Amino acid sequence: MSFETIKREVKICMFDQYGTVVDMQGGLTRIAAPFLARKGWKGDPNSFVTWWRRTHFENSMIDALLHREHTPYREIGHRAVSHVMDRAKIDYTMDDVRYLVGEIEKLVPFPEVPEALTRLQAKYKLVVLSNGDPDMLETAKQYHKVPFDRVISVAEANSFKPHVATYTKAAEIMGVKPTEVLFVANHAFDCIGAKSAGMRTAFIDRRSRPFGITPHQPDILVPSMKDLADAIV
Repeated sequence: MSFETIKREVKICMFDQYGTVVDMQGGLTRIAAPFLARKGWKGDPNSFVTWWRRTHFENSMIDALLHREHTPYREIGHRAVSHVMDRAKIDYTMDDVRYLVGEIEKLVPFPEVPEALTRLQAKYKLVVLSNGDPDMLETAKQYHKVPFDRVISVAEANSFKPHVATYTKAAEIMGVKPTEVLFVANHAFDCIGAKSAGMRTAFIDRRSRPFGITPHQPDILVPSMKDLADAIV
């Protein structure tokens, strides 16, 4: 699909927040490093955060597949951090767990993001669709300071991304067809979910990794949000 088609037909740029707008891996590693040092843990803080995020992702996917009442992101985060610290044999309290998960709300954007979003907002409505809980996303606004037109939690759809219902519900809330949305993410799974729901997708390939073999290839593949703005504004 050409950039001109996207410019002509897309009304909304919809963004994943954790890892796309805000630097989750880097931010949590900077937070975890002094915490782990105080605990006397000698391992790599970046590996700890990777372990934490993978456990959280796995548990959220299980939750989505069970087709039961949606479990809050924060609760799954508490379980994931507790599990990782148990496996790492780190002594901790629930206050420690709540502290680490609570820091997610305070993460700041990647350096190029604010300016790129300002440029995009001149042409499109900007919306967040996040796996985060509504109150977490509300708190995050004061830290990322990006003036999105709307912030939507997957709690509205009673499931986690990449369940197709999360994307279709977001389009419904915004009053547009899925084809009028460009979904932007740093995660292949998120682009795949959005594409399967009928949205156009942009993959922000910050880590220069293959997207993978799937029928749901992204319409745009760029290395940064600045490059996305260059392409479609």
